[in-house]
Amino acid sequence: MVGKILWADDEIELLKPHILFLESKGYKVEAVNNGTSAIEKSLEENYDIIFLDENMPGISGLETLTRIKEQRPLIPIVMITKSEEEHIMEEAIGSKIADYLIKPVNPNQILLSIKKILEGNKLVSNRTNSNYQQEFRQLGMALGNRMDAAEWAELYAKLVFWELELDKVEDKGMHEILQMQKKEANALFSKFVENNYLDWLNDVDDAPVMIHTLMKDKIAPLLNRKTYLLVIDNLRFDQWKVLMPYFSKYFSVQQEEIVYSILPTATHYARNAFFAGLMPSEIERRFPDLWKNEYDEGGKNMHEKDFLEANLKRLGKQLKWSYTKVTNFDAGKKMVDSFNTLKENDFNVIVYNFVDMLSHARTEMEVIRELADNESAYRSITKSWFEHSPLIEMIKKISESGAQLILTTDHGTVKVTNPVKIVGERNTNSNLRYKVGRGLTYNAKEVFVVNNLSEAHLPKQKMSAEFVFTKGYDYFVYPNNFNHFVNYYGSTFQHGGISMEEMMIPFVLMSPK
Repeated sequence: MVGKILWADDEIELLKPHILFLESKGYKVEAVNNGTSAIEKSLEENYDIIFLDENMPGISGLETLTRIKEQRPLIPIVMITKSEEEHIMEEAIGSKIADYLIKPVNPNQILLSIKKILEGNKLVSNRTNSNYQQEFRQLGMALGNRMDAAEWAELYAKLVFWELELDKVEDKGMHEILQMQKKEANALFSKFVENNYLDWLNDVDDAPVMIHTLMKDKIAPLLNRKTYLLVIDNLRFDQWKVLMPYFSKYFSVQQEEIVYSILPTATHYARNAFFAGLMPSEIERRFPDLWKNEYDEGGKNMHEKDFLEANLKRLGKQLKWSYTKVTNFDAGKKMVDSFNTLKENDFNVIVYNFVDMLSHARTEMEVIRELADNESAYRSITKSWFEHSPLIEMIKKISESGAQLILTTDHGTVKVTNPVKIVGERNTNSNLRYKVGRGLTYNAKEVFVVNNLSEAHLPKQKMSAEFVFTKGYDYFVYPNNFNHFVNYYGSTFQHGGISMEEMMIPFVLMSPK
């Protein structure tokens, strides 16, 4: 049998042809003619689906629905009624029915409802797998072509789309194929960046929109109305896509695109560059007292507000503005509580650090490592955090105030799986995705090397040094105690190097609903 069905209708005899039709399709159907019998049957037997007539003598369909749901909350129930009164529909929907049909119903309507409820996931899975199989060939052909930065962004968006679609499919066979395709794409993307990155920085005409030009090119032109800029640190494009439905409750997405972060894809460099509107070497030159290099003590992102203030002045923006950094739950609540003050400003900048902290916690805390064992789980934790964060209330208030909202980030993060060896002096920086120092020893085929720091617009170091970046899913490990560090850092989420996930980041403009 395909499924076991209970059908309650006071005119059940007239529905005999429908029942015979369903039985011919392999379903087992039991029929009753009142709500009391339906309740009793639902407690005695395990049904896959229940059809309820709304207008039955004695206990009404809605009351029957409520009483069955109290005892068997997971049974899908389809309400069938002659009435199209809005309050009946609302009450039925509020009671979490699986479907709502208006009499007279024909057998194919009933069959469609059953298939949607009982076989919907399987049918969707089959269609999703089939559609990805077709797209797989097209994506493979694209990877074989020479693509520019915009085409790479388009391809990455498609890979993210299919990753999220295949997350919903129980059969993980296609998901494994997608991961293989992503691995191939990341290898080719790394070569693309290696061949073009320095040209982007030194030939602006051919460069994509990058994070250090984002304020000038994309944000400043929008500041002719009240605007909130939300920078969620370390937010990947796929994480934005799973958060998008929550924003869509309050905002309409006017513009969504992928822009490029800079190297290193780390907060120290990328976020300072974003707020300053300058590459790190220029920040160091203009603000020698504020910029800190790898070897300097103290926080590396303590002066974002100062950089932003100078940037807004250079752009000629005479605004009443604020800068708020949120690093914990209490700070988030405090921000929400101060909304009446913020809404008087022309421009409010909010930096939210949770996703970055989650990334680091994924490395440091065993419980987080177990909860975020894979990409899908990592996205799920991000979504769960957002659902319960003060940020939900904040975006609601922003929408109600009529202001527009811009969302972006400084860089993404990537799950690292392949260790590559490097040897450096004791004071070499600790980041697993890039190293800066002198006398570094590595396999040049495995990394992207920048010897001329001025060409990459990277700040001068106290000693002669080079920057070395990992690519794809690689991470640096020192040869001494190699196995320990492989076990500790393998399959963790890191940033600083070259990958689609780290470099291609969301930029979203939203208007209030």
